[in-house]
Amino acid sequence: MGFHPEWNDISTLINQSESLFIKKLSRNDTSWADSSKNGHQNGFFIPRLVAESDFFPKLKNSNPEKPHIYDVEYPTFWPASGEIKTSTIKHFSMRNPTNKEKAKPRYEWQHTGIPKEQFQALSPASLLVIGKLKQVSFGSNYWFIVVDSVSEEAEIIETAFELGADFHFGLFDPASLAEPASETDQLIAELSQAIKDGTLEQFIKKQTLPSPETLAGKAQSKWLSESGFCDMNPFSVSHPGDAVMRISRDIEYSIYKQAELRFRAAQVARILLHGGGDPVGNLVRAFSELDSIFLSAAQTRKSRAGLSFEHHVARLFKDGRIRHEAQAVFGGRRPDFVLPDVKELNLKGDAIIVSLKTTLRERWKQLALEKPLGAIFLATVDDRVSGEAIAEMERNSISLVVPESLKKAKESAYDGYDNVITFRQFFDNEVRLKRPSLILPL
Repeated sequence: MGFHPEWNDISTLINQSESLFIKKLSRNDTSWADSSKNGHQNGFFIPRLVAESDFFPKLKNSNPEKPHIYDVEYPTFWPASGEIKTSTIKHFSMRNPTNKEKAKPRYEWQHTGIPKEQFQALSPASLLVIGKLKQVSFGSNYWFIVVDSVSEEAEIIETAFELGADFHFGLFDPASLAEPASETDQLIAELSQAIKDGTLEQFIKKQTLPSPETLAGKAQSKWLSESGFCDMNPFSVSHPGDAVMRISRDIEYSIYKQAELRFRAAQVARILLHGGGDPVGNLVRAFSELDSIFLSAAQTRKSRAGLSFEHHVARLFKDGRIRHEAQAVFGGRRPDFVLPDVKELNLKGDAIIVSLKTTLRERWKQLALEKPLGAIFLATVDDRVSGEAIAEMERNSISLVVPESLKKAKESAYDGYDNVITFRQFFDNEVRLKRPSLILPL
């Protein structure tokens, strides 16, 4: 559901906090709120690393008859509804505490006393953001916000805190919202020097956004250097889907952000310092132009993500010597890849249609029209796809291809569906085992 505050309000709370705990919610953390058939957990689990830190209040044993249970009650503030809840954290430190032979340590911390409705109908991989305030506000030291993963605020949080593709939980210093000092200070120094020297226009002209091909190449080279592989052959890389997800969502995005900061800062500087005039006056007069710059920035980020994914999957096909045709047009449609090519598809041979979507939403439904033409595989790095959507895809004979870590992740809904396979399974079973003719000989 995710009826959370907007980012401006969330940002204000973050700035009032001394530390933050962000968790990508698992199915167990939320399913209890949708139906009693899903258990009576009535809360979320706190990871051991966070529970053993000093983020939450200290737990004590309150029942001498059960010395293995530690707990604490404390007030929590929920800005989405404006309510204060009396929440409880319980730590069950032993399994089989009454049996000396079977007793063993148990690392389980459960947080209850939370508003059920805020955990209902959430998309998979939604976020829980908790702030520990610098001083008591709203009658509590802690605020809690649940952010639906398909919301704009979730995207902002993931970007602001650089939550990687393999993120599950973490503790953060709110000061980390600031740009790294070295990059920011360097850019400020360069801009200041250009203004002083009267070379601002020359500086601005040098700032460009790299092409998608250049970005992809840089990101792939960095991953290859880090991993020790000589290429991205999907039959050699143990987890090709995870590799593509990391390259696209983490490495390439980091490279892009550095270039984007320089390019957009130069664009804004040109407007604010136009004609050597008053920056405030230029700001007001050119507000619509500034608005267009930031809108363009948001749109470019989204289109970059799709192109990035396409470039990296194409590299898997190329290095694996897999016959493929990209962006082939047939019947008014243009899927990302046809294996081996459109000619085979038109002959109704054993061809594969591979479509790529960084985020699915409702856009996958157009693929159902291609069902009579060949086997349809929809590859994605989206961990927010619901079980209902996966089941509907199965009814339309569409198989999902996901990174290896997402298939078994507790936060995603993929596990247990036969029409969801990993990139590893796609290359091993659908290509090498079932269609070996797709692989070119050495």
